[in-house]
Amino acid sequence: MSVNTNGELFVANNKGLLHFNGEQWNLNKLPNNTIIRSVESVGDRIYTGSYEEFGYWKKNRLGELEYASLTHLIKDHEFTSEEFWEILPVNDKVLFRSFSSIYSYDGNKIKVVDPPQVISDFIEYNDRIIVAGGLSGLFVLKNDELVPLPNQELLQGKTVTDMVVFKDKLLVGTKLSGCYLFDGTRLQPWTPDINEELKLHQLNKMLLLGKDEIGFGTIKNGMYLFNAGTQAYQILNRESGLQNNTVLSMLLFNDHLWLGLDNGIARAKLNNSIMYYTDYSGTLGMVYDMATYRDKLYLGSNTGVFYFEGNTLKFVDGSQGHVWDLTEIEGDLLCGHNTGTYKVEENGFKLLTSLSGGYEIIKVPDQNATYIQGTYNGLVKFRKHQNGEWEITRIAGIDFPIKQLCFETPSILWVAHPYKGFYRIHLDDDYQQVEQTQRFNQEGAPSEYNVQVYNIKNQIVFSSEGKWYKYNPIEDRIVPFDEFSDYKNKELLFFDDSHFWFVDGEGRKSIIYTDLKKDSLMITDLPLRERLIPDSQQIIKMNDSTSYITLSDGFAKVNDSKLQSQSDQLALPVPDITVLKDQKSTYSVKDVIEIPYKNSQSIIIEVSCPEIIESRYYYELEGPKEYTQYADNGFINFQNLPHGEYSFKVSTAGMDNKISAPNVINFEISPPWYLSTISMIFYGICAVLVVIAVRAYNRRKFTRKQKELEEQMYKEQQERLATLEKEKLAKEVRLKQNELASTTLNIAKKNEMILELKNMLLMNKDKFSNSQRYRSFIKKLNNSIQDTEDWKRFEVNFKELHEDFFERLLKEYPSLTPKDLKLCAYLKMNLSSKEIAPLMAISIRGVEIHRYRLRKKLKMDSSENLSNFLITF
Repeated sequence: MSVNTNGELFVANNKGLLHFNGEQWNLNKLPNNTIIRSVESVGDRIYTGSYEEFGYWKKNRLGELEYASLTHLIKDHEFTSEEFWEILPVNDKVLFRSFSSIYSYDGNKIKVVDPPQVISDFIEYNDRIIVAGGLSGLFVLKNDELVPLPNQELLQGKTVTDMVVFKDKLLVGTKLSGCYLFDGTRLQPWTPDINEELKLHQLNKMLLLGKDEIGFGTIKNGMYLFNAGTQAYQILNRESGLQNNTVLSMLLFNDHLWLGLDNGIARAKLNNSIMYYTDYSGTLGMVYDMATYRDKLYLGSNTGVFYFEGNTLKFVDGSQGHVWDLTEIEGDLLCGHNTGTYKVEENGFKLLTSLSGGYEIIKVPDQNATYIQGTYNGLVKFRKHQNGEWEITRIAGIDFPIKQLCFETPSILWVAHPYKGFYRIHLDDDYQQVEQTQRFNQEGAPSEYNVQVYNIKNQIVFSSEGKWYKYNPIEDRIVPFDEFSDYKNKELLFFDDSHFWFVDGEGRKSIIYTDLKKDSLMITDLPLRERLIPDSQQIIKMNDSTSYITLSDGFAKVNDSKLQSQSDQLALPVPDITVLKDQKSTYSVKDVIEIPYKNSQSIIIEVSCPEIIESRYYYELEGPKEYTQYADNGFINFQNLPHGEYSFKVSTAGMDNKISAPNVINFEISPPWYLSTISMIFYGICAVLVVIAVRAYNRRKFTRKQKELEEQMYKEQQERLATLEKEKLAKEVRLKQNELASTTLNIAKKNEMILELKNMLLMNKDKFSNSQRYRSFIKKLNNSIQDTEDWKRFEVNFKELHEDFFERLLKEYPSLTPKDLKLCAYLKMNLSSKEIAPLMAISIRGVEIHRYRLRKKLKMDSSENLSNFLITF
């Protein structure tokens, strides 16, 4: 067995080379169909050895493995019925080992080492190639010869099966004599107690698992996981779940231990946060409840009550039958049984009441040592006296099966019937009889079949057919429970003050651990999902860090903190996109992919992530049709996509629904035949033919329309005359515009000259001896500047050109003053502020201020041009 850097597994098989990419197994056969004995992944090549044949496999553009033989490079040597059992990469060489020879391949040629000894194993140690030579001990490969190492007496007559470098020493494993340690010069026996087990069960393979951990594969008793620090070991064999006890090869990748067995392949996850107990004998049966009592773990199943004494599962005598409930209350372990309720004792199974079917027992709030139990025939009250005896009485007024119950108040009890829904029951003060029974049949109430009822943070909550409800005490009715709206079709297994455990009611049956806010974790272990009990699974929380989950043939032990820690530390790898397939062809994701429309009704994109067990994926498809979805496997199928260009992104989804960086491919679906290039040409030809037909039709109509054309020519002549008249008028308008502009400029120049004269007088005021005369000059100049006759002439000429400009402007903006209208008229003539200033007898700054105020009155934005606005008004 071997694995590449992506986690893809390659297995030597008697039919060929098995390849597992995390999603599917593929068998690749040699050209001569011989058995493959050895495999080793080196870079992008997978080297294999078989009968008188060795070479390498390499992926083509479609991800398929293609074989290239290397035996043609062997010169001056003949095979002697050799099979290649081991491949060892050393620096830039690859060594192939048979029992009789070693073949060294350097990338160009092959060199053969043909010693007289039988070669049973080889390994690189301290930059040397150490070779196990038959029954003669260890040798070092030097200058294409095997040179004996010193102090090999302990290995004489013993068959070396495997070697591994462990704590800077060479651990040498033999077939029937256990292991020895070799430090390069001295060989000595290995002394741990496990060595005796290895001698007994025939050691075959060894694998380094960590700094202090090593794995031993045996022929007779499976796999031993040994810790050199604690000297403890764990056994994986037929009894603990392996298909058989003969381990032929081992491989470790990312805490995943792969085992090649005599018949089949097994995978075990080391350092797992979930441990499983499986009863392969069938004695235990289906587990319904668990409890710890006096430092022992008890299990209630459909066959009775069991407990662990050390690592041995034992049966409680007299407990035969179906167990529904195991609960420790008031210092006693009570068992709700098919035939009644019992107290489990160290030496027996004591009957407390023969009222059959003890489903669930809960404590009565605010009552001392008082409990209520649901049975096949109603409710039962349990009260423990100070002498240790239990007083058990049946509660009158109810006689139907009650599988689940919870208290709303000390006197109000909610109960669930297995098939007929739920009831709100009012009990009397002594819990002797039922005073009132309420049912809720209003529209929108939960279905009656298999209802679950819970008291969650003082709210009565129901689950029915995948939907969640709660009891509204103010309205006295059942309403939807919005807090669990995201957990539709999920069953609540357990809850405490901070977290909830849900399980999918259908599909993957994954377990979700959440606080309903940010903290969320999904457990998708395949053994767990396959063995959950439909409608009867439950979680029993033993302490803050340990929980048990009941299974169909045992139980799972979950380390909560370790599970959360592993999820936080997990760096999600980017998935591989292997190929894209349509209905007829397979495409390489490295090529430009163009899919014919006729083959695009079903498109499959194969993705894989071999680094993760049971990968989940999140993908997005962008294009004419879009999808966003999670996928439970690596075969993503799209049906009936419209033509166009698409981008496909896929990421690995973790337990906490986080996703990795995406892997992206682009592909295009060609248009259908009726939108193809040939079809478009055909449509063009048809269009030309239509044009020709239309022209022919028009030609026939031509004679008919000659009279109409003559009439039209007369009309056009009249219109031409009208146009000439219009142009004449326009010319006159232009002349008037020029005259108006000339007049305006003259007025401006006159006012400008008057203003300059006035300023000169003001500057030389002191030179006038007669102040009366000075004031007379200034007044005449002011009257000349403010002469309204100039404005009236301007206004008359302006109105001739722009008939209703002032009327429309005042209608739209009634707040404008005569001075504003003057400024508007000058701006409509496209005069600058410098030109307007003498016309209005103010400074340029004054014009700018006036323009600013005018803009505010016209409600104009600062980005708009005031002159352009008035010119086009």
